[in-house]
Amino acid sequence: MFTSFSTALSALGALSTAVDVVGNNLANLNTPGFKSSVVSFHDLVTQSLGAGLGETQVGFGVGRPVTVRQFSQGAIQSSNGPLDAAIQGDGFLVVRDRSGALLYTRGGNLQVDKSGNLVTATNEKVQGWAGAGGSVNTNRAVGDIVVPVGSLKAPVASTTFSFDLNVTANATAGPPPTEFSTAIEIFDSLGTSHNVTVNFTKSATAGQWDYAISFPDEDVSSPITPVTGTLTFNSDGKLTDPPATGPFPAIAVTGLNSGASDMNLTWQLYNETTPRLTQYAQPSAVSANAQDGSPAAQLIRVGLDDGGRILAQYSDGQQIMVGQLAMAAIRNPESLVAVGNNNYQLSARSALPAIGIPGTGGRGTILGGAVEFSTVDIAREFTNLIVLQRGYQANTRVVTTVDELSQETINLKR
Repeated sequence: MFTSFSTALSALGALSTAVDVVGNNLANLNTPGFKSSVVSFHDLVTQSLGAGLGETQVGFGVGRPVTVRQFSQGAIQSSNGPLDAAIQGDGFLVVRDRSGALLYTRGGNLQVDKSGNLVTATNEKVQGWAGAGGSVNTNRAVGDIVVPVGSLKAPVASTTFSFDLNVTANATAGPPPTEFSTAIEIFDSLGTSHNVTVNFTKSATAGQWDYAISFPDEDVSSPITPVTGTLTFNSDGKLTDPPATGPFPAIAVTGLNSGASDMNLTWQLYNETTPRLTQYAQPSAVSANAQDGSPAAQLIRVGLDDGGRILAQYSDGQQIMVGQLAMAAIRNPESLVAVGNNNYQLSARSALPAIGIPGTGGRGTILGGAVEFSTVDIAREFTNLIVLQRGYQANTRVVTTVDELSQETINLKR
């Protein structure tokens, strides 16, 4: 009977721990990426009464409870943060704290510090791969991601241009001959724009058009002679000469008044082996055009795209990939140890993390402009709280009852 004191006391201690766990869950009800914990109880070794054959067994109470963190998927909701990230599926973001230790987190409220480093809300540096020239090498080891802040994108000089167009098959050689003209804006090495014009004139030969590529005289120190040639279409209206293997028409531009480098502009007549120019019985018109240059541009914003890609948007409309978030897959995430700030570290029981690109190797995906909510279920936590309260009250009754029985036992001597 007297062991009931220690038995009830063990229950009071275990239930107190369980109430603390419930309280912690409820306190983090609105913590992004928080994973709720549950308490696992287990009994202590039992003693056999009587002959010792196990007919009567009495336990010694409940052992210290084990807390198990449940890494279930939390609800995902869109947010206004351009760098917010929500993980859908298994895995963790990889961060590095001030001491240089690697930690793992599901909290996706990301931001940029004064040095341009991508950090969490509690200032841990997010790990991944930084971009260069619009591409990211994910074969290297992960490191800090530096986001461009207020930077100016250098101009890119144009080297090629193209038109997707049709010249009418109803054209006549004249007099006057049928003509068609189109122009495209290109950029030099300083980002100054120029217009390249292509004039088409119907030739006297069936299926042939003469062209002339010209550059504005006012943009150069000396006028540039237009580049001329002939385009030949077959009976199906498809371009046959120049052939897809080239050479293609090109115009050399020298002596630019802007002081930019000389240019050599090639007219791309084919999309791989498919002609961009046709001659059908439709009005002459351009359906699309393209060139590979761009002017200097100001950085407008940096945002996180789906898949963990960090994109920089510039004033010319271009988006350049400047970074890629890394994700870690851990086979037994329940073994991780919470260290605060929504972060976890490996324990002696944890499997080594496999770090890679989101969406590969069993890792979940990253959704940009969203956050993962806490997995705390307030209804379930309040239910657990009521059950734990009743259990605590019941065990206090055991203590008072055993105390009364012990007093009656002592009074037997009187």
